[in-house]
Amino acid sequence: MTEVTLVQIVPQTEERMKKAIAALRQELSTVRTGRAAPSLVESLEVEAYGVPTPLIQLAQISAPEPRLIQVKPYDRSLIRAIEKAIMASELALTPSNDGEVIRLPIPALTEERRKDLVKLLHKKVEEGRVEIRTLRHHAHNEIRKREKDGGVSADEFKRLDQQLQKLTDRYILAVDEVGDAKEKEILQV
Repeated sequence: MTEVTLVQIVPQTEERMKKAIAALRQELSTVRTGRAAPSLVESLEVEAYGVPTPLIQLAQISAPEPRLIQVKPYDRSLIRAIEKAIMASELALTPSNDGEVIRLPIPALTEERRKDLVKLLHKKVEEGRVEIRTLRHHAHNEIRKREKDGGVSADEFKRLDQQLQKLTDRYILAVDEVGDAKEKEILQV
């Protein structure tokens, strides 16, 4: 942590926890459900012009139908590279193209695939919980260090630590809510 005043530690930690939740939401948006969503493929890395580039920078991505994603590259010479990146991803999608547009039909998820996706989801949610706890740990250590240096009284330390714990509990609950919502989306037939 950079040098911050004691009063800033809890709000700064909360800000970092908000960013962790946003990152988790972004991460979970790439987990496939039974519906077509451009976010499934937007962040795929495509080898373009010798540099790995996110697909969103190389193509227009849309979902014209509930079970279809369309990818229209800005440069048609990248169609093969984009198809290769899609096939190499863990999305298990098979692209087809007509020379200008790549179509990704989203098949209905099998029960086995849903279970696999839920396992992956639980792993990512647990990583989100660990991130929140790690942020709490760093803030706790900063307060503890200041207590040892004599800048914080024992009562102040206890009060700040309780605030941190309430904050942590609130954001762990938020992580769980995000995970539960995504799990319902995956299991929806």
